[in-house]
Amino acid sequence: MKAVRRHRYGPPDVLRLEEVDPPTASEGELLVRVRAASVNPLDFHFLRGTPYVVRAIAGLPRPKAPGLGADFAGVVETVGPAATGFQPGDEVYGSRANVAFAEYLTVRADGAVAPKPSNVTFEQASAVPVAAVSALQAMREKAHLRPGQPVLVNGAGGGVGTFAVQLAKAYGAEVTAVTRTANLDLVRSLGADHVLDYTRDDFTRGAQRYDVVLDMAGTRSPSAIKRALAPRGVLVQVGAVSMGNWVAPLIGPLTTVVASLVSSQTLAPFLATVTRADLDVLAAFLAEGKVTPVVDRTYPLADVAAAVGYMETGHATGKIVVTV
Repeated sequence: MKAVRRHRYGPPDVLRLEEVDPPTASEGELLVRVRAASVNPLDFHFLRGTPYVVRAIAGLPRPKAPGLGADFAGVVETVGPAATGFQPGDEVYGSRANVAFAEYLTVRADGAVAPKPSNVTFEQASAVPVAAVSALQAMREKAHLRPGQPVLVNGAGGGVGTFAVQLAKAYGAEVTAVTRTANLDLVRSLGADHVLDYTRDDFTRGAQRYDVVLDMAGTRSPSAIKRALAPRGVLVQVGAVSMGNWVAPLIGPLTTVVASLVSSQTLAPFLATVTRADLDVLAAFLAEGKVTPVVDRTYPLADVAAAVGYMETGHATGKIVVTV
């Protein structure tokens, strides 16, 4: 099979499309024929091995696993021994680190994989897992979002942000979306009640106070965002928004935790874990049309390096998808 491989850490040009032996479904696993995969920030962190703490997980001095890519959608090819709940021909979507940019992958049947809703394409489904689960878990488990609450989404035009706007609306919130000028109409179409252009408006200095701020952009410090929070408001920082090789990515989360200790407001960094249960929740939203993935660009498998390079620019609107 064809698969994207990297045998050392580095920029996107270290990626190669290689012919490798296809995996086989072991006990409890599914063999999936990948039809589409999407790019996430974790991909370029695993690609570059930065911040260097990533290498403690991924391998020193070179990657232990040569593959890349997590989010996928495809068709079950083979069901391994003792794997239940699926059969060959089932359309599925899910996430498993460092395997998705390939023609085939294996995933545990009881892991982060779920039936794909029939009304979304493979490309759309592959855009969902990490980004949409991040938005869902941030609102449900950290912000404890309730209907009618005013919510601000900072970075509303990005991969997580486009899902956050739609999910917050699905849960009955009043949503203010902060994004760049080019994305204002898009986030309105996703259901945002109010939109702010960050090139002109500084939400931390406005009169409005929000019960929840979901921050994916990292364009304002936690102390500044506190000014926009209600007295018992919640700030959730989704992902590691600071770049750097050593401690820089840790400074933002640590600052957030420390600031929360001396405030009635709750300030919490957050990283999601993709689960079957939450993929099922999202599948219901997708099937009902309450959530629609936003895909910026698609690339063929041979151009994964270009796809990851585009992700690194930080200019993508919604998700970047690789077709297989």
